[in-house]
Amino acid sequence: MSCNDFRGIAISPIISKVFEHCVLGTFRICFTSCDAQFGFGFKKGLGCRNAVYMVRTIVGKIIAGGNTVSMCAIDLTKAFDKVNHNILFMKLIKMAYPIRAIRTA
Repeated sequence: MSCNDFRGIAISPIISKVFEHCVLGTFRICFTSCDAQFGFGFKKGLGCRNAVYMVRTIVGKIIAGGNTVSMCAIDLTKAFDKVNHNILFMKLIKMAYPIRAIRTA
């Protein structure tokens, strides 16, 4: 086994999870989100299981009411890679996001 046996992308999720943990530990009170959003890393005790349950519950109620449901899923896992980070940081500053959080991130 050597470094050439592994792609760089394989370690990226680990590094990003460590980074996320550090940022969230420090700035959790700065972040808010809708109750309909779920995420293992940023909402304690919530994750994919909760999101699937909510979708199934809502779809079940709609179908029980005699209606049909059309759904669309979008995979945004690579979306952040396509973002111009300089523009993102400028927008955060304009939204009065704490500079301390931006500098740390």
